[in-house]
Amino acid sequence: MTVRRDFKEPARCRSDQVIGREELFTAAREQLTRGGSVLLHGPAGIGKSTVLRALAADYGESARTVLRCSATESESHLPFLALADLFGLVLDEISDKLPAAQRTALESALTGRGESTLQRDGLALRLAVLSALRALAATGPVLLVADDLQWLDSASAELLGFAARRLGDTPVQLLCAVRTEGQEYDRHLRASPPDTLAVRLNPLSRAQVSALLDHRGYTDLPRSTMREIHRTSGGNPLFALELGRALGESPTPPRPGEPLPVPTSLRALVLSRLDMLSDEARRTLLVASAGARPTLALLHAAGRENAEAETAQAAALGLLATEPEGPAVRFAHPLISAALYAEAPAQERRAVHAALSTAASDPIERARNLALATTGTDPEVAARLAEAAALARDRGAPSVAASLGLLAARHTPPDGTPAPDDRRLQAAEDAITAGEVDLARDIAREVLTRATVPAERIRAWEVVIEAAGQSLGEVDAVFPQALADAGDDPRLLALVHYRLAWRKLIVEGDFAEARQEAAHTAELAARGGDRRTELMALSFQSSTETLMGHPNAPQTIKRALKEPQDPYVACHHNGVGAARFRWLLMSDQLPEARSTITALLREVRRRGMVESEVHFQRFLAETELRSGHCGRALDLARESLRLARDSGIGLGASAMLASLAEASGGDVDRALALAREAAEHAEEDGDQMYVSRALAALGHAQLVAGDAAGAVGSLRRVRELEQGLGITDPARGRWQGDLAEALVRVGEPGEAQDVIDVTREHALRLGRESVLAVLDRSEAMVRAALGDHEAALSRLTSVQDRLAKLGYGLEEARAAFALARLRTLRPGAGAGPTSYDEAARLFRRCRALPWLRQVDLAAAEGQAQPAAVAPLAAASSDALEGLASMERQVAALVMEGATNREIAARLFISVKTVEATLTRVYRKLGIRSRVDIVRLAAGRHAK
Repeated sequence: MTVRRDFKEPARCRSDQVIGREELFTAAREQLTRGGSVLLHGPAGIGKSTVLRALAADYGESARTVLRCSATESESHLPFLALADLFGLVLDEISDKLPAAQRTALESALTGRGESTLQRDGLALRLAVLSALRALAATGPVLLVADDLQWLDSASAELLGFAARRLGDTPVQLLCAVRTEGQEYDRHLRASPPDTLAVRLNPLSRAQVSALLDHRGYTDLPRSTMREIHRTSGGNPLFALELGRALGESPTPPRPGEPLPVPTSLRALVLSRLDMLSDEARRTLLVASAGARPTLALLHAAGRENAEAETAQAAALGLLATEPEGPAVRFAHPLISAALYAEAPAQERRAVHAALSTAASDPIERARNLALATTGTDPEVAARLAEAAALARDRGAPSVAASLGLLAARHTPPDGTPAPDDRRLQAAEDAITAGEVDLARDIAREVLTRATVPAERIRAWEVVIEAAGQSLGEVDAVFPQALADAGDDPRLLALVHYRLAWRKLIVEGDFAEARQEAAHTAELAARGGDRRTELMALSFQSSTETLMGHPNAPQTIKRALKEPQDPYVACHHNGVGAARFRWLLMSDQLPEARSTITALLREVRRRGMVESEVHFQRFLAETELRSGHCGRALDLARESLRLARDSGIGLGASAMLASLAEASGGDVDRALALAREAAEHAEEDGDQMYVSRALAALGHAQLVAGDAAGAVGSLRRVRELEQGLGITDPARGRWQGDLAEALVRVGEPGEAQDVIDVTREHALRLGRESVLAVLDRSEAMVRAALGDHEAALSRLTSVQDRLAKLGYGLEEARAAFALARLRTLRPGAGAGPTSYDEAARLFRRCRALPWLRQVDLAAAEGQAQPAAVAPLAAASSDALEGLASMERQVAALVMEGATNREIAARLFISVKTVEATLTRVYRKLGIRSRVDIVRLAAGRHAK
């Protein structure tokens, strides 16, 4: 039987709804599947109960009996209460299976009709619980689910611990959750079965908090607000949901610089100990909550003379974290600080900020506090805030600059100079730099409702377009309005036409039109004296020409590199530095490309340019991947993806590169999922350029996973897309070799050769040496599939040497792998070892784990086979003339008596491809089995 009680969970508690806990959920699920037990632990609100319910709902179907208890603090003093919850409904089923003394003790404890106590009936009760669990397990597996172990009554806890330690091989599993701080779960683990897995639930990341709030319907929160929710909640899902709910119900969102509204439910939860503080200690904590980086020195400077004693009192109550080393005053949880600040009256908060505006040593912090202490407009305060914003910008903190800029605008009089909207637009541009695109867009849209000056309106339109990111199709209606606002001013027109050039590329997928639009932009900007826009346009033009394989690309790059330069353009992800990097990477100059992108990454991090950092991190990962440093590339790609998820910038591109890195150095299943995610992002954004990149990554992952047919489908579409886009440089996506190899594997060597021939023509014209080497490797596979093993061996040997000299470590290893396979298949042909040792060594050097697994599999299969593939003409009969080339090859080998595995090995294809090819042969010849093919051969010999 299964005791369900209230165990049936709503759909949202199922495993597919456990946001941000997928990995630990999988680990716990696997532990339960193996027959082990699980102990979930972590602080209050971290999501233990949610995961517990999801695991129980997911795994509970496997158990015949499910017992459950959930303790509460108010009932923890009642003895045997948890025991009654667990066994109350099954007592009748098991009581007659227990010895009389044990049955009497257990019934007395569960019903309360006797006077059973641990002191009087301790042994009998202990043995009764153990016997009861064994009796239930005799008819099928038992799952015991217990939440909030910390509130379990001591008698029940003692009895369950006694039984758990003695269950042995009895099919009884425990799934429990306990509230802990730090690692304080040892005593609960000691009371669990020996094979218990302890799983700590840690705080959620910002991206996971965002996903959780989205799932619960809080989808309209700005990214800057989401960041503040994550900071204030400390990644605690319960706290984050309560903060999100409060914001969703609040009619007015908090203004820049103000903390989040903390709902009453959370204030009561975290401030229950405040009543034990003296009034003076509470004021000292309020000053600390208002300061950005509170220290004892700051508290003294703000007038808190007894700060040491008052903070010590707060620390003793658990409100402050004790840090004996260092001067910082840190709250035990960010929510305590936020709730304390929210509780204080507005007048008291302003007084605290006024004190901090003179006490703080940092000019940015002084200006922020001055603004929060001031009501209404004040030109002097606005000027100080604008200066602080500029200082934050110079320090590489554009998010802080945006917040200060909005405060400056709020305190600027309507007739002030600069005007309030000028300061708002500067704040919007800072927000763009910081990756807070939703905040930037909202500011710009607000300014557009009242702006009349063309330059101001174009500046706002630029922010709106920039905030759209890759989804430029969503702001199509903006361009006619912006062109009308620009009038005939070449400087303003250049700004709009630069955005139109990007639209031509991303939305329409027309490289030629995009190139012409960029060239026109550069001319307009030069006439208008706007060097920054001119350089951005030239950088864009050169990048487009590089991808097109246009002969003018080197000259355009040189024009973009001419002085005078602009520091912003030099390090922007669409600027001249990035254009030069792409040229170096595609020209096989890997060391120079690495040093260039490393310097650019360092500079954008210094400046706080989040979007550029996302892209440059990805570019560096791509460089390392091409160099064969798969482990390093994987780390960089994962970091780029994490940053992209946190900021909402470049998600598709980062997922695409992470897929390539996972397929080369990580997990192939993750690579497939990431490639599909990248394709979905590109399709949703209408980004034609990155649809092809994402599909190329998908095709590569499918090839590594052994799905040659899937790879062919994905990469054929890439070929069609890039032909339509006008992309001719094969070094852009480098997918052509994968397509040719996949075509060979599915039995289409003719199409593979066509891909190689067309690509080789472009690679020769552009001097893409590494692409040519990879194409030669693919052609060697075609030759091997057609039976020309000697030519294949010779070409592969040459290819491996060329790729090694160019520094393409992973491609070199792939060539060594192909060479080893061919030598193993044809041990008598060509010199060299017949083992996979060299390929394994090279893949190991690259940390290419998926490829190493392929080498191990190939070596284990021992693919050495005798005899070459006989020329088809000598083995065929008239009946086979209507077959395709690969079909005739397979049929000829069947005639020789080769098995499917032998055919696969000798033709360099998979067994599945052999099977599919034979099916086509049977259909075309009107026969049913390989025996009929052998009969055809026998008939030929009889003639």
